[in-house]
Amino acid sequence: MLAFARDRGQAVSHRGQRLREVRGPFVVAPPCGARVRTRLAVNDNDEMVLKPLGAHLGRLASLGLAHRVAEGTLDKAGKAESRRARKQALTGASSSRWAGAITRTSEDAYGRAKRDLQAERVSLRARVDRIASRVALGPGEAKGRLVGYTSASERWEKQRRAQVLSSRLADVEAQLAIGTLSVCRGSKRLARARHHLDAADQALAQWRTEWDASRWFITADGEADKTWGNETIRWHPVEGWLEVKLPKALAHMANRPHNRYRLSCPVNWPYRGDDVADQATNGALRYDITYEPSRDRWYIDASWTSHAQAVATLDHLRYGPVVAVDLNAGHLAVSALDRYGNPLGPPITIPLELAGLSATTRDGHLRAALSEILAIAAKHRAGAIVIEDLDFVEQRTEGREHTKDRPSRGRRGKAFRRQVSGLPTAQFRDRLTQMADNAGVAVIAVGPAYTSIWGTQHWLAPLQQQYPRSCLTGHHAAAMAIGRRGLAQRTRRRGTHARRSPEDGPRATVRSSAGGAIDGANRSLGDDPTTRNSGPRTGRRRPPDGAIGAPRRGGSKTTVPTRSYEDQVAQDRSGPPGA
Repeated sequence: MLAFARDRGQAVSHRGQRLREVRGPFVVAPPCGARVRTRLAVNDNDEMVLKPLGAHLGRLASLGLAHRVAEGTLDKAGKAESRRARKQALTGASSSRWAGAITRTSEDAYGRAKRDLQAERVSLRARVDRIASRVALGPGEAKGRLVGYTSASERWEKQRRAQVLSSRLADVEAQLAIGTLSVCRGSKRLARARHHLDAADQALAQWRTEWDASRWFITADGEADKTWGNETIRWHPVEGWLEVKLPKALAHMANRPHNRYRLSCPVNWPYRGDDVADQATNGALRYDITYEPSRDRWYIDASWTSHAQAVATLDHLRYGPVVAVDLNAGHLAVSALDRYGNPLGPPITIPLELAGLSATTRDGHLRAALSEILAIAAKHRAGAIVIEDLDFVEQRTEGREHTKDRPSRGRRGKAFRRQVSGLPTAQFRDRLTQMADNAGVAVIAVGPAYTSIWGTQHWLAPLQQQYPRSCLTGHHAAAMAIGRRGLAQRTRRRGTHARRSPEDGPRATVRSSAGGAIDGANRSLGDDPTTRNSGPRTGRRRPPDGAIGAPRRGGSKTTVPTRSYEDQVAQDRSGPPGA
């Protein structure tokens, strides 16, 4: 039922629909850095130093960013010269190291704003092109796989929308051409809330406190050849004290030599404290001190670049059990599989409700769900976690104009777009990679094509038969398909169509049970084309009914001994042929 488009090299179905590509699995690279946070239990005297320090450096950071934005797009040599000039101008009001951190963050903020604007340009172009291709056709007209809009009124509304999107696209292209981008230090959310304080349920004084704190700057870049990995902010791993280098304008607040201020509270990292201490002793360490007015708490983050590690190969990870995860809106479907693709118990559902929650709360719920997945992996001694390589790039880029096998209009279209935007695909993958690397577990990503369809079609009924008391759905079957794809096992179950083996011969080694498990020595159902059932046949094929060696009909278990072809005797002869 399948055909191949020779001009494009793409598989299409008998209906002319393009089939999705099943990408091969790969091992996700471990994170290249680490970031650990702890709380600072400062007193009033410490706050009287940290707040002016953050405000002073924050003003310098705002000036540095404004100068960088005004310069526009620069080449590599221009960026280096611009940063050198801006650092020299800021050094007099702070220090060379504070100025270096400020210029680096300014360049990073400008680059991030430019990448966001370029992504918006790609999205607007895709939407305009999609509308233009469909508007070119009449209402209800079809040309190949391209279908026009259903009615003249809808077509007219889409023409208006294309004009609005084209106007926005022209503005974006003009901004990118000039290079003077719009960058907001602090938070766009707070900037917009200033004009809608009633809707934000905030008083002006409360908003001002949060706005000022979000624009403070207390960041010190690490230095590998310096004591404790940093000259601006120092932390002693054994004694636990923390010192901050003060600018010249605040040098009168220092309580240590060389314009340094030591906090009154001891500082330690309860989580990964040994790693922070080792990095402070042997490498560079960056520190970020922040303040959250809503909680009235101070925090410090330590971050560093980790050394390159050897990534485990797929063949090594497929030797042991794995844990497969299917990411869905509101929950995670988890299934543990052995090396042959058989379930190691009933699949599990982990709730993951993230709609309407703040960023910190969402991150906490995601961490809790991933901790349960790692606990399941530790229980079954799994060496890898298999996930789908989801990105929804095309859906997110085209938005409501994405009209393929998913709804795009009406309530169903809005619900689908809301569901896609609510799935934390990037956060899930990045957070899982970090937490799994800390636990010594690898992450395997597989192509998401047809995992839900084939999982429901081939694995839902066997799983429900094997675990009748569990509330299993198609998502759990999809997790089964994801895990088998990561193990290089066949995703779709293939019936053996084999008759019962004769009693005088060995039993077949490949046979599917009611639960989808595989018996015998040859358990693999991979895609090896060398054998019919993906493995050498050790049993004898049952002869047709009536042949020599076949069991008699009627329920009798009596069989005729099997003889070679040369020993067979025709019915019209009285005896065997002579030698």
